[in-house]
Amino acid sequence: MAEATLEKASARPPLVALTEDEQLFRDNVRQFAEERVRPLVKEMDDKGVFDHGLINDFFQLGLMGIEVPEEFGGAGGSFFEAVIAVEELSRVDASAGVVVDVQNTLVNNALLRWGNAEQKRRYLPRMTAEWVGAYALSEAGSGSDAFALQTRAELRGSEYILNGRKLWITNAREAGLFVLLATIDPSAGYRGITAFLVEKDSPGFTVGKKEDKLGIRASSTCELILEDCRVPRENVLGEAGKGYKIAIETLNEGRIGIGAQMAGVARGAFEYAVKYAKERKQFGKPISDFQGIQFQLAQMATEIEAARMMVYNAARMKDAGLDFVKEAAMTKLFCSQVAERVTSLAVEIYGGYGFTRDYPVEKYWRDSKIGKIYEGTSNMQLQTIAKMILGK
Repeated sequence: MAEATLEKASARPPLVALTEDEQLFRDNVRQFAEERVRPLVKEMDDKGVFDHGLINDFFQLGLMGIEVPEEFGGAGGSFFEAVIAVEELSRVDASAGVVVDVQNTLVNNALLRWGNAEQKRRYLPRMTAEWVGAYALSEAGSGSDAFALQTRAELRGSEYILNGRKLWITNAREAGLFVLLATIDPSAGYRGITAFLVEKDSPGFTVGKKEDKLGIRASSTCELILEDCRVPRENVLGEAGKGYKIAIETLNEGRIGIGAQMAGVARGAFEYAVKYAKERKQFGKPISDFQGIQFQLAQMATEIEAARMMVYNAARMKDAGLDFVKEAAMTKLFCSQVAERVTSLAVEIYGGYGFTRDYPVEKYWRDSKIGKIYEGTSNMQLQTIAKMILGK
């Protein structure tokens, strides 16, 4: 079959070589994505609801605790394996990819790096077995200006009382635990920012409406409402006033995950475009025989390969304990650009069919757009890269 041949070609070992165990892991995730996720993609996108059974499957397969040590019920794997999972799931459905991405690269990573022994004991087993995680930083007035937070946290005895609203929170509808950023002292600027572990059933905590989005429609993106929300003092993650460091460093890791998501989106659209180009006939022959189409496909393939190499390189650097901030920013910037270009070209290769919802490529294009926006806009990535190469 043309599709099988295409998949074989697109799955060849990358330059950043995978070990045998990593290849086996990748193949297992890919098989799961094809057999379990793909049949549900259109329905989830149409309804804007993520299938709860899939989330249960994610837990059963160990995809919700890839880096979590085995003593807490996790897989004891690497960050590299986490981004492989995100890429392979996103190749089929970007919404599936982002559920696993936020869980691993943001929430679990924050707990692993800054949680104390008791927090890890209390939460990590649940994060690997039953609880989805969400990361709550953005507000109406703080997007790229991430630390212009208005959500307040006031210490009263043994509890912090939180008041405010969060916007654009991924996984909010499904989540049982939120890593939530608030300020304990607005006059202190970023030095007042504090990270809290907020459980969904905390008094005064409400998940608001789900946004009706252009892309990743099955992924829940909701408002959070905190009205005298009571959070135990021991649920401060790290130290009070040090939340800015947690936010910055966690997002650096998360950007590699978004790069993996966008690489997967680009791959998925590209594979459909190649298959269609071989089948669609005009002027008596497949459109893949025309040089114009061949050159477009060649350019798409080259950019996807480059995007994947950037993702894998940044992930390897993270696992090796190297400084990867610049590489993470470059990865997210470039992969989101590639995803948008490749998916747009895929729509054009399909022609009029590509513009309809009866064919899959328009969804890939819609899903690609978020890559330039969340977890730091493209302009913010450019700013980070420029500062680092100029030493400012």
